[in-house]
Amino acid sequence: MANDIQQDVEVMQGIAAIPGILEVMCRSTGMGFAAVARVTEDRWIACQVLDNIGFGLPAGGELDVETTLCHEVRQFRDVIVIDNFAEDPFYCNHHTPHLYRLQSYISVPITLPDGRFFGTLCAIDAKPAKLSDPQTLATFKLFAQLVGFQFDAAEKLSSARASLIGEKAASELREQFIAVLGHDLRNPVASLTGGISILQREPQTEKSTRVLNIMRSSLLRMSGMIDNVMDFARGRLGGGIALQRDHDNPLGPTLEQVVSEIRSGHPERSIEFDHRLSDVVPVDHQRIAQMFSNLLGNAITHGSADHPIRVNATIAEGELHLSVANAGDPIPQEALEKLFQPFKRGEKGSSLRGLGLGLYIASQIAEAHGGRLEVNSDERETRFTFRMPASAAQQEQAAQ
Repeated sequence: MANDIQQDVEVMQGIAAIPGILEVMCRSTGMGFAAVARVTEDRWIACQVLDNIGFGLPAGGELDVETTLCHEVRQFRDVIVIDNFAEDPFYCNHHTPHLYRLQSYISVPITLPDGRFFGTLCAIDAKPAKLSDPQTLATFKLFAQLVGFQFDAAEKLSSARASLIGEKAASELREQFIAVLGHDLRNPVASLTGGISILQREPQTEKSTRVLNIMRSSLLRMSGMIDNVMDFARGRLGGGIALQRDHDNPLGPTLEQVVSEIRSGHPERSIEFDHRLSDVVPVDHQRIAQMFSNLLGNAITHGSADHPIRVNATIAEGELHLSVANAGDPIPQEALEKLFQPFKRGEKGSSLRGLGLGLYIASQIAEAHGGRLEVNSDERETRFTFRMPASAAQQEQAAQ
């Protein structure tokens, strides 16, 4: 039995997607510690851990199962979520928060596809957190389901039945996750957006109008975060970012539309846009617009509000060049080296609201087009530049 439990832990430790899942959990909720745990009647073992608060429990470490709320999750196979132990009428006097000095807690059961209970996907923090809203609960349940599917696939691959699990099954699993992610996260956002639209057509007070505008802005930002997580899932779990190149329409109007949208959302900021794109460049307009919007949004967030953002798009020496430059503090060298990695964000400013996927997704879109995204930053300016072959023939030659 002990060998079986240790084997389960080792299989779960080998799943490469889990660190990213734990990172998303902590980034999206503000929680400092997250883990995937193997939970049995008499043991609690951490399989993989993200510890940003010095809780001190490493992967492979154990807790007395009776001291954890995961013990109750195993018994009842249901989520336990607590925004603030001190204010929770049922758990305020429970021994777990006092023992581990907790204020917020969420634990979701990990159930394997065949119905077996594996353990929990859990997060804790020493300060209160907003965890009980439907969006957060849906996200945690989705991630717990993904972990269960991943473990099941890994377990089968390590057993005598591995020959029965081919690329087709793995591909179906990846596509299932991406489809569930899109459905379960997008539908609540769409419903809330529709509800706000209905309310905004009714007579409103000045205060309610302001609140509805804030809610709409938050939903737009949430939608963007979902798009980034979807693209991250496709890039890491699927076959990368797919493109639908347009060989007929010029790129200029697409870029103009992005600039117009950013200007309307930030009327206080100055954006100088200069483009000379008379020739058609075979690109996926929607993806280039997404990349461009991420770069402009980054410039809005980190650039100096006292200086304009300068955008230039042109074709030179057979390449499309698209650059976004802003004044402001230079990016430290150590940050430059990790800038296009997922979940890497600045240490200050409103960027803390995001998941740190914007520049990563932008770099993946650039690579999908056979191009590259570069950054130069000094005391004068920070400039992101996208370069790619401008013609279909050059793109084919670069691909070879």
